[in-house]
Amino acid sequence: MLRLLVFLLALACVVPAGAQTTADPAPVQAPAGIVAAQQKVLLDLTAKVDRLEKQIGQNKEDDDKLVDIRLQLEELAPQALQSALAFRPRIAEINKRLEQLGPPPAEGQPAEPDIVTNERQALAAEKAEINAVIASAQTLSVRISNLINTVATTRSDLFRNLLTRRYALTDAFSSKVLSDAHAGVTSFYNSISSWLGFALKYKAQPMLVATMMALIAAFVLMFGGRRVFGRLIDPNGGESPSYLSRLSRTFWSTLLPTVALGVFFAATYFFYDYYGVLRGDIGTFLAAAMTVIGLVFCVNRLTNAALSPARPAWRLIPVEPEAARWLVRLTTAMALVIGVSSFLAIVNNQMGSPLSLTVARSFLAAVIVGVLLILMGLLKPFRTKEGEWRRWPVWLRYSAYGLGAFTIGAALLGYIGLATFVSLQVVVTGTILVTAYIGLLSARAIGAEGGFGNSFVGRWLAENSSLEDNTLDQLGLVASIALNVLIVLVFLPLILMMWGFQPGDIQSWGYRLATGLTIGSVTISFTGILSGIVVFIVGYFLTRWFQGWLDGSVMARGKVDTGVRNSIRLAVGYAGVALAGLVGVSAAGIDLSNLALVAGALSLGIGFGLQNVVSNFVSGLILLAERPFKVGDWIVAGDVSGTVKKISVRATEIETFQRQSVILPNSNLINNAVGNWTHRNKLGRMEIKVGVAYDSDAHKAHAVLSEIARGHPMVLKNPEPFVQFTNFGPAALEFEMRVFLADITNSGTVQNDIRFAILDAFDREGIAIPSTVRAVMEKKPALEPWPTDDDRIEVEAAEQEEAKAEAARQQAKSRRKGRKPDPN
Repeated sequence: MLRLLVFLLALACVVPAGAQTTADPAPVQAPAGIVAAQQKVLLDLTAKVDRLEKQIGQNKEDDDKLVDIRLQLEELAPQALQSALAFRPRIAEINKRLEQLGPPPAEGQPAEPDIVTNERQALAAEKAEINAVIASAQTLSVRISNLINTVATTRSDLFRNLLTRRYALTDAFSSKVLSDAHAGVTSFYNSISSWLGFALKYKAQPMLVATMMALIAAFVLMFGGRRVFGRLIDPNGGESPSYLSRLSRTFWSTLLPTVALGVFFAATYFFYDYYGVLRGDIGTFLAAAMTVIGLVFCVNRLTNAALSPARPAWRLIPVEPEAARWLVRLTTAMALVIGVSSFLAIVNNQMGSPLSLTVARSFLAAVIVGVLLILMGLLKPFRTKEGEWRRWPVWLRYSAYGLGAFTIGAALLGYIGLATFVSLQVVVTGTILVTAYIGLLSARAIGAEGGFGNSFVGRWLAENSSLEDNTLDQLGLVASIALNVLIVLVFLPLILMMWGFQPGDIQSWGYRLATGLTIGSVTISFTGILSGIVVFIVGYFLTRWFQGWLDGSVMARGKVDTGVRNSIRLAVGYAGVALAGLVGVSAAGIDLSNLALVAGALSLGIGFGLQNVVSNFVSGLILLAERPFKVGDWIVAGDVSGTVKKISVRATEIETFQRQSVILPNSNLINNAVGNWTHRNKLGRMEIKVGVAYDSDAHKAHAVLSEIARGHPMVLKNPEPFVQFTNFGPAALEFEMRVFLADITNSGTVQNDIRFAILDAFDREGIAIPSTVRAVMEKKPALEPWPTDDDRIEVEAAEQEEAKAEAARQQAKSRRKGRKPDPN
């Protein structure tokens, strides 16, 4: 027995420890090689960053290379952060397991099993190793950010040096410049000649095919574009076109031909390059020449369209024809000077021409542009009614003087880069801004009330469709918004590139805006927001389609009651919109848990001022669920009586019999008594009160009324109509005709028919309907608003006659009862 007791005690001491060991979850093993894999990724990234850092030092004078380096660094930055984030699930597992294991036992406490101690130590070591890799990734990310800032600083310094660098004009205009220019022209001519000889000898067929393809593209653009957009480019506005027509012609006649020419040049370059006709330097020259031609063409088209020297009615600016011609010539000349200078700059760079030649070319171009600006300011484009010529407004004239003088002065002082930059911005940026401004004015005119309907597209839609004016105005507003967005997306990048920004900069900004813009702790992703809006719109229209299909195809065929159909349709609509909203919010990347703050703010607003809104909302849900009345019912709510037209979650629309729409809050319909004439069916009773003179036969009157009630076709035979002798009135024997109708909404028609039938029958049977003092007063002409003394005498006489008639009725009543009349 003693041995058994000792064995049981030993077992009791051992079982808890074993049970505890068994209850502990198995240790979580780290994914094989995750640390080593991320270390390899970081080593590769570090090598790339080292290479890019060396390239920054080697390309400090090349802005295009610096932009390319920055784009590569921006691609590496998220990869470094991704390496750090790759450990997040593993770190969460380790922390959870360490929390389960608990801290090591303190001194004096029983020792824990070795397996627990070993696991804790292994997890701590792994965590330290992961933290070291994360620290390396964060350090690399910071280094990449610093290099990006270094690139931005280097580019800013490069641009600043370009504008502030001063050149010695004496070296630029020495006798050596002419020889350098002659050598450059000779080299350029030899390069073109050698390419043409090679192309005609070895690439004649591909060159011919490429030329034919480009000409076909030009033919299609010329005639096809004229056919499609001809009414926009050259609208038929008569002698007095509207302002919108003039704006539209100016904008589209500039944009569309310029785009067409650009597409033609792009097709030419593509086919020449595709068939191997172009050589490296020739491709550069060809692209530069196409750019210059496109610039000059765009400026010439814009000034011709805005000033219209030959068509004064289409002129946007009211200048005289001769001044308009000079403005077109001067602006085209400025564009031509800037274009030729830019083309020669590319040729000089490609040929390796000396700096003196570049300085001389830029100096001449800047001075010519400055002189042309001053000449434009000196023009007198306006003429008064007296025939006197008038100059430009002061601010515009002195702006032209200032820009021209600044360009010439900067060039004379040796700041060639600054002078060239200013002259280039005057021509190119000015052209872009003017075109964009005309487009914005056109968009504003289209979005104005009635503007879209007066346009060519609006008139075509009005003639070929059944769209109303309100719909055309809404379409005009949509077209205005779309045109504004298009102008911003097209012209803003062009302006940025003209001010020294590279396409890589715009690409980087677009990527940041698309993927997410971080402001403080909030990240805004425009792509996510746009996706959410698109998802919500799709969900909304799917909901509307499903509502229409369910109501028109399913419930209509099933002969479902109109009120039930309305309730189901509303419930499906609200549920679909709510679901589309939730899905759209999720698609936008917004965490639904963050909406708790919004819900808290909403509840606070409910507590302060939204009680009525919430009360009406809940009341609307109750009305849709209980359905005390439905759409089409005839109800009476207080002083309002009419037909229910619509039940929403906030209010109910009732149309009175005067065709007045009354919007009643749903809480009023829930908290107050509401009469429903057509709740379960349209069966209802109608009462018509009739007064019969005291000297008439009451039995005969009762029989006539009963016969009339039974004879009307809309009066039900069951329940049977009933005529009740209700009272001995002060002026008549009072009868009430009570009839039942299958459709109580026809009560007005039935009452009208029965009343006419009563008049005809009483006249035929000699039954009188007594008149009253009120009837006498109502027979007076409406032209006398106030009663005269004669009126009072007549009323008193009528009252005396009424008293005599009452006495006669009392005598007749006494005779019918078999009693003698009272002699008094």
